[in-house]
Amino acid sequence: MARKVRDAAWYEYVEYGDADVLQRVSGPLDEPGPGHVTVEVMTTAINHMDAFLRNGKEQTWSDLPWPRRSGSDFAGVVTAVGAGTTAFKVGSEVIGYTRTGAHATHITVPAGALVTKPKSIEWEVAGSLYLAGATALDILDELRIGPGDVIVVSAAAGGVGSLQVQLAKQRGARVIGTCGERNFDYLRQIGVSPVKYGDDMVERIRRAAGGPVTAFIDNFGKDGADIAEALGVLEAKYRSSEYRREVELRLLQDDPASIAHGTAQLTKLTALLGQGAFRMLVSGLYPLDDIIDAFEDLARLHSRGKIVLATRPVTTYRTLKARDVQDRISDQQDDLRRAMTGPVPVAAR
Repeated sequence: MARKVRDAAWYEYVEYGDADVLQRVSGPLDEPGPGHVTVEVMTTAINHMDAFLRNGKEQTWSDLPWPRRSGSDFAGVVTAVGAGTTAFKVGSEVIGYTRTGAHATHITVPAGALVTKPKSIEWEVAGSLYLAGATALDILDELRIGPGDVIVVSAAAGGVGSLQVQLAKQRGARVIGTCGERNFDYLRQIGVSPVKYGDDMVERIRRAAGGPVTAFIDNFGKDGADIAEALGVLEAKYRSSEYRREVELRLLQDDPASIAHGTAQLTKLTALLGQGAFRMLVSGLYPLDDIIDAFEDLARLHSRGKIVLATRPVTTYRTLKARDVQDRISDQQDDLRRAMTGPVPVAAR
């Protein structure tokens, strides 16, 4: 008989707000029912959608009862199996997803929302794979990106954007990523042509493309439609940040058809990752109980790739991230430029 978990913990909130409304709650976890599996969570990612649901910017499922739990992506080890479930056994390492509740030490989900975790995939990568990866795949599939396409992806260093550019390149497309200058080196390392945000961006994209642009994915949410139109991209080959939101919400539906689709995409992602088609960059790894700090990191919009929570970190010692160092240097350089270009003091005239 599968053991009963009595020391589970999870993060929930009783009102809309910033990350500080999240509270750690502990309690017993019932045995999984038929067709369900309980997983001890090893890693779980944070997503912008998690924050939007928590702070009320996203009102889908606003009629759900309080308190509400947080988190959708996770990876872990099966600790209990419900009746009639044969796909997994106790001790299986899995990658999974849920509409909400993944920011926890344990979670019970339908067995259909899980795939086997390959040994070659690190825990921190496995726990961040689902929502960003499936969103990237869904949009590229809809646009039918392939050889002959020249595609522009905005916010190309972010969690979804960084996967879209790599997967589009793997499909044979020529890829241009728009971003801040601080992310140029990263995009070049993954074979993507970077273009800086700001004035005259359309002309810079044209020069980088060296010909017609055939598709545009806007993850940035600012002037994307106007830029796509200026580049001559057909409406059918443009996807907005608002549309990306709709894709993410569909991927979090918990009806059988949605779960079947989500798991099929997760299966593809694990195979593509194993083949080296893309790399998942984890730029921040926090202990689960530092969830508020992790969300604040995400809110600064400076992280590349994904930010992940670990329930069993090797150490809770906080190390300085390279991007934090670069941000400080950039801030100092901006301050110096402002000082050098400011008004000349009266005494110096």
